[in-house]
Amino acid sequence: MPDREAIGCFPENRPDKKNPLDLALLFFFSITTVVCSLLLSLIIAAAAFTRYIIGGDLYGFEEWVKLFAFWLYFMGGAYGAYNNTHVSADVVDSYMKDGFLKRATVFLRNLITSGISILFTWYGYDFFMFGFMGPLGTGIALPRTTVWQIPLWTSYLAVFLGLIFMTYYFTMRMLQSLRDLIRGGNS
Repeated sequence: MPDREAIGCFPENRPDKKNPLDLALLFFFSITTVVCSLLLSLIIAAAAFTRYIIGGDLYGFEEWVKLFAFWLYFMGGAYGAYNNTHVSADVVDSYMKDGFLKRATVFLRNLITSGISILFTWYGYDFFMFGFMGPLGTGIALPRTTVWQIPLWTSYLAVFLGLIFMTYYFTMRMLQSLRDLIRGGNS
């Protein structure tokens, strides 16, 4: 499929303009998700080969799988928030006729999504700081994985960053729907 056709497949899902920050973030999300997908595939294939062909055990591979899975899921979630392809409660407004009520429903949905995302981002911050500063908040006795001693904040950082970016894009979408609600026009 030529690039022009691919770009035009779902134009309503993408923001109107891509600023340099969005371009940099999309590059980061893309690289992170591709690299994590490849690493997860390799690790799981190596574990299966080791277990079922060689008859051994790839001890502690689950720790790496969890780390890469967190980065994959949350950077993929941020990418989905940018494209507006995340799971959402848009069934109701898809059956509504264009007009004020539909625009109000879209705004309300986006407001709720942004509010919940902000709440989870706050929890994500606490989660990250627990892993980064330790249970006492002193930076001593940081939680680590059992076998490889990977600091858990490396996984918690993926959660926190993913939630920050999701909140950013959800809030931008909410502000756009507020603008559409005030200005009127097609929803």
